[in-house]
Amino acid sequence: MSLLKEFTKGLAKENPVFVLLLGMCPTLAVTNNAINGLGMGVATLCVLIGSNTVISMIRNVVPKKVRIPCYIVVIASFVTIVDLLMQAYAPRSLYEALGIFIPLIVVNCIVLGRAEAFASKNGVIASICDALGMGLGFTLALVVLGGSRELLASGSLFQVKLIEGWSQDFMLMGQAPGAFILLGIFLGIINWRNIRKAKKEGRSYTPPGLSCSTCNLCDLGKD
Repeated sequence: MSLLKEFTKGLAKENPVFVLLLGMCPTLAVTNNAINGLGMGVATLCVLIGSNTVISMIRNVVPKKVRIPCYIVVIASFVTIVDLLMQAYAPRSLYEALGIFIPLIVVNCIVLGRAEAFASKNGVIASICDALGMGLGFTLALVVLGGSRELLASGSLFQVKLIEGWSQDFMLMGQAPGAFILLGIFLGIINWRNIRKAKKEGRSYTPPGLSCSTCNLCDLGKD
């Protein structure tokens, strides 16, 4: 197993947002500007690293029948830590903007998915690399989407005015419909590029996704 491969896969090839389409709720809700996207991404990254590390360490002692509740307790513990740290040290405007979406990291399918599909089957170092890659990929996607929406909405980036003559905000990009539209454009461009590349190489393009071979969530009802 290549640690570099486990790290880099989440940045592009298996990006949680632009490829696997995971974490859509915070992706669409908090990316009205780049700062909010960065804050949400970093918070999720910290939870991913902590939960993947602990779950990898305890994977051999947790009974199979109760592994998912145990994983959720571990994830919730790190979410609570991140939430309290942000409440204490993050800018008040950022913490209020993210609001309920920080506690909702507990049920973010990216975090639980990596715990079940990877951390529960691999060592600590590999699990940390996987968490770093997926977390940074998620953060990158949120910053790109949030920055694009902010730039199109008000001509600013990270709340710094780049286009001084932009006096009237483009309200659509600052609202939820704008997030759907822009995300759809990004996904269309990425899929078009991948299909074109596959045709040049003489192969068919199959978008990557979560494979049943790496996930045991459906087996919970059989335990």
